[in-house]
Amino acid sequence: MSDNTTHPERCRCCGTMAVHRRLLDQDPGYARRRSRIEEHAFRAMRGTIVQRPGCTRIPVVVHVVYNTDEQNISREQIDSQIEILNEDFRKANADISTVPAPFAPVAADARLLFALAASDPDGNPTDGITRTRTDVSGFVDDDKVKADASGGKDAWPADEYLNIWVCPLSGGLLGYAQFPGGPAATDGVVVTYTGFGNMGTARAPFDLGRTTTHEIGHWLNLFHIWGDDGTGCSGSDFVDDTPNQGGANLGKPTFPKVSCDNGPDGDMFMNYMDYVDDDTMVMFTEGQVARMQACLDGPRSAIGEMVSCTPLHPKALPKDTPKEFTKEPIKDPPKERPKDNPKEFVKEPVKESVKEGPKDLIKDGIKDGGKELPKDNPKDFGKDPGLEPGKWKPLDPPPKQIFEVPTKQLVEGPVGGKQAFENPLPGGWGNQPVQPMQPMQPAQPLQPFVLATGQAPSGASLKPPVADGGGEQDQSQALLGEYAQLLAQYAQLYQQGMLDQQGMLAWQQAWAAYVQLGGR
Repeated sequence: MSDNTTHPERCRCCGTMAVHRRLLDQDPGYARRRSRIEEHAFRAMRGTIVQRPGCTRIPVVVHVVYNTDEQNISREQIDSQIEILNEDFRKANADISTVPAPFAPVAADARLLFALAASDPDGNPTDGITRTRTDVSGFVDDDKVKADASGGKDAWPADEYLNIWVCPLSGGLLGYAQFPGGPAATDGVVVTYTGFGNMGTARAPFDLGRTTTHEIGHWLNLFHIWGDDGTGCSGSDFVDDTPNQGGANLGKPTFPKVSCDNGPDGDMFMNYMDYVDDDTMVMFTEGQVARMQACLDGPRSAIGEMVSCTPLHPKALPKDTPKEFTKEPIKDPPKERPKDNPKEFVKEPVKESVKEGPKDLIKDGIKDGGKELPKDNPKDFGKDPGLEPGKWKPLDPPPKQIFEVPTKQLVEGPVGGKQAFENPLPGGWGNQPVQPMQPMQPAQPLQPFVLATGQAPSGASLKPPVADGGGEQDQSQALLGEYAQLLAQYAQLYQQGMLDQQGMLAWQQAWAAYVQLGGR
């Protein structure tokens, strides 16, 4: 796929959508799997699925497929790319500070880490890199680089590793990825050797490793930010906090760049899922992160391990700090502490505690303690917890309380007969009709969740997939039941004063989805 062929050396040409369309045409099961993946993503982003906590560390295998010695990139260049990924997906890149002020509040930490695999599929130690010499001078987006038989390298198991092929690509192609739901044998990301890492063979303006960041975004189910509808304004990337924009941005646009009536702030061209130069793309949004996390909890749930999210900081921050920490704490304390403190602690406290303490403890402890404990304490324990239970239960309500919310309360809300769904936010948003989403094009009735059309789904599209043999109505009712239960939880938590601002927003989104599905 190419959006601008006038200056191919300046174009970030990504083949992901071409691969997506090819799989829709060639693999009947791919459309069905994609439909279910999008249904899962929709539900997760509306708050009906609890996302995993902490960070996810993904093992990576880099398959270097080279035709010339120059293309056989070094370990240092590969390490530089892994470091870039860890910064970009943790919002620890130094250039995150360049995000324009209107977009800064939605810039987000994706809570993802990447590491070269330490063991191969057979359990043997590995450095996470394979190297294959090929007779092919340039690959395209037909996946031949992913098979030994066609001059490439076979993938490692896709449910255990993120496969990245680094090779010579032809026709100005920088890279491409396969969305979740495709064949396991071709799952992964392909990047040209001149766009990988930030040293060695990497060439400007794609020499900061952002091509791989972009393609892994696709691998985690992100679409291009403009919705892949050419230069139109009707496409969607299925993310709420990315502005609608009229086509891809190239090079280094100046903020604001307005299109599709999205002023005054205009396009979010600094997003990793646009087509700008490496030094201009710097952020993911909260909505994109929610979509990637939904992918990790759904079609890619088998890969990676959960680890603690230790805060990362841009490289520029720690430069001077270590010098200060290593000087003073080592020099001064050893002089003062050994001189005075040990003598005082040895003399006085030991005298008192050894000579007088034991006698008193033995006399008083046995006499008084044995009499008083049985008499008073059992009575007190029986009385106290029941005196004022109403004050304590809301602080730590058991799960049972959250689920057992009367139907009346679900409808009327926690305060004075007002609907629970009106109460949380000003403006009576609960009374406003939910705007229907744009329906699928009749000419393409079999497309999954309208992925190939770039259109948003209709209300009917939001129903869960029908199992073989029917049962659509039963599954729709089951989904409505799940939303009703979720809304009941929000109502109870609100009544107890336990919803923060983020929780209120999630409540609003869940209610909108409930109405969209035919509830109320």
